[in-house]
Amino acid sequence: MIEPIGNQYVVARPVYSANAFGEEHKKKQRHHKTFLDHLKVCCSCSTQKAKKIALSLFPIASWLPAYQIKEWLLSDIVSGISTGLVAVLQGLAFALLVTVPPSYGLYAAFFPVIVYFFLGTSRHISVGPFPVLSMMVGAVVVRLTPTASTAALEISNSSMSNDSSTNEYKVMVAATVTILSGIIQLLMGVLRIGFVVIYLSESLISGFTTAAAVHVLVSQLKFMLQLTVPAHTDPFSIFKVLNSVFTQIEKTNIADLVTSLIILLVVFVVKEINQRYKAKLPVPIPIELIMTVIATGVSYGFDFENRFKVAVVGEMNRGFKSPITPDTQILQETIGDSFGIAIVGFAVAFSVASVYSLKYDYPIDGNQELIALGLSNILGGSFKGFASSTALSRSGVQESTGGKTQIAGILSAVIVLIVILALGFLLEPLQKSVLAALALGNLKGMLMQFTEIRRLWRKDKYDCLVWIMTFIFAIVLGLGLGLAASVAFQLLTIVFRTQFPKCTTLANVGRSNIYKNKKDYPDMYEPEGVKIFRCPSPIYFANIHFFKQKLINAVGFNPLRILRKRNKALKKIRKLQKKGLLQMTPKGLICTHDGFKDSDDELDNNEIEELDQPINTTDLPFQIDWNADLPLNIMVPKVSLHSLILDFSAVSFLDVSSMRGLKTVLQEFIRINVDVYIVGSDDDFIEKLARCEFFDDEVKDSIFFLTIHDAVLHIWMKKDYGVSKFNSSQEKEMKFDFTINTNGGLRNRECQVRFFNRFSFI
Repeated sequence: MIEPIGNQYVVARPVYSANAFGEEHKKKQRHHKTFLDHLKVCCSCSTQKAKKIALSLFPIASWLPAYQIKEWLLSDIVSGISTGLVAVLQGLAFALLVTVPPSYGLYAAFFPVIVYFFLGTSRHISVGPFPVLSMMVGAVVVRLTPTASTAALEISNSSMSNDSSTNEYKVMVAATVTILSGIIQLLMGVLRIGFVVIYLSESLISGFTTAAAVHVLVSQLKFMLQLTVPAHTDPFSIFKVLNSVFTQIEKTNIADLVTSLIILLVVFVVKEINQRYKAKLPVPIPIELIMTVIATGVSYGFDFENRFKVAVVGEMNRGFKSPITPDTQILQETIGDSFGIAIVGFAVAFSVASVYSLKYDYPIDGNQELIALGLSNILGGSFKGFASSTALSRSGVQESTGGKTQIAGILSAVIVLIVILALGFLLEPLQKSVLAALALGNLKGMLMQFTEIRRLWRKDKYDCLVWIMTFIFAIVLGLGLGLAASVAFQLLTIVFRTQFPKCTTLANVGRSNIYKNKKDYPDMYEPEGVKIFRCPSPIYFANIHFFKQKLINAVGFNPLRILRKRNKALKKIRKLQKKGLLQMTPKGLICTHDGFKDSDDELDNNEIEELDQPINTTDLPFQIDWNADLPLNIMVPKVSLHSLILDFSAVSFLDVSSMRGLKTVLQEFIRINVDVYIVGSDDDFIEKLARCEFFDDEVKDSIFFLTIHDAVLHIWMKKDYGVSKFNSSQEKEMKFDFTINTNGGLRNRECQVRFFNRFSFI
């Protein structure tokens, strides 16, 4: 019964052990579904289920019929045009990261949008090229390009040579990797394992994308300076590229450098204006488009290509290429890379989609997102595009310009289509340094994530460590190996968190039924002779020894050592008793012969095993008080603790190995007359212990209590009322009913005056 009294409450109920609660409140027998039951549900079919599956596979069928033309169409048109213009420029710029001709970036900006329009669940993200994925694909392209074409590759990196064979092979590699990563995403979606993204934490993604932004920055230097830089894909490649850049710095094309710096400055300033005054501006200023038009016009009008020898985009292919068949040899060599590309692409897209779904209150499906992205990459790769996800800046444009649905996305694809079919030739005089500068202009948000370190350090040092190590791994090892090492390190931090938990000793706060860390509050009360120990993590094979050591530190003694000393002392007492040299007095045991000596030889293994057994004094005519002074030189440490409470409310599981270790710990305490109680464990935990035959004559299933306070009250009733003045029949008839309030009052309704002082500490 709970009686509210203002901002306090009064609880009146019996003291419950787990067994007592189970006897009073019988559990319902529930049928737990087996694998066959789940399989039957999956294989069953009905009209409603078929409709639900169809709607989940084609989300467009859910939102398109409810499309509000008057309210949304104009906003989607404006957003689609703005996003499409940005998509064109980013497609051209990110193609440089893949080391393929810029025109192929338009295919990557077109086909994925078409597929996502029908299959995607997010209404706001803009699917297409993403710099991190472009870098990862580019690393594979460079690694697999034949060594015989190294010279041609170096030329193409600086001036995009017309060596068609090299370019065609690089396009084939990029497309094959894209198709394979799409197949992996599709299979993950079909098999409903989209949960894999949970292993990529926010800290890991932030650190990885920041490192990728640094890689993009370094990779664009050769285009901004127009230098011939050999490609590197092995670990420490970023340092090798920087070394190549700085050793050739005197060969810099000044025209490209000046142009790119001007573009960067203007883009950064205008983007800052857009961010600061976004509430007042009807639409963000399309600075990328403006600068592209100006730079193209200036380059064409002043003939920069011939006058200053700058590198330009060159011939833009009109129309679409015929679909390709993936190269099986490339497929075999890029499985690991493709898996990393698939995971990173999905993780980034799902993270951005989650932000917008929370902001605008609509659901997204991770498995359906995998299917949509997988088919997008398969189609895009088949038509010689490269891997796609979503660029944060492009999605920001689509959302900030008023985009409501993927109608804006399909309109952006129309803009890209127009450029592919008709207007691409207008971009041929555009300098590659301009594309590189525009690509860097979109990295500001990713590079600004360095500020995450300070915020994460204040919140969680483990998350901060994950961010830092992910950044270091991705910079030093490269994006592919760096991602694998980062995931491994993150999982390792989880092991460290559980292997070395912050165990605490609890005490009573404010003389109430609340128990907290005794170091945190000034008005703490620790019941005499009782130690309350809390373990805040699972107990398993790797941390059972750490748990035991922390428990020993908390109680202040090692129970096994005391058990051995008591058994060893018992052997001496038996010898004295057999010789008739011991006498029992009111003051304790007295030895009647001062000259008795006992050898203290080293013990063998068999004797040590004997000392670890329970103490048996049934053959003695008297009881031994181990906390009293013992005769002669028999020294045994005194133990003031009579009860130990283990708070397992935060222990989610216990494996078989740790179960044996835990039982050993409990037995050691029980054998030195310290009662052990476990509180807060759920029923499944106790049932698992019973199935594993955890309980015996020493460790009984009666040690479990619902709460810490139940265990404390039980201990004090056992210690105090067990020696009360009632006779045995009165004690059996006596039912104790306690009322506890937050002011510390604990009163027995039937014998309030007699026993209030005994329990006034609660």
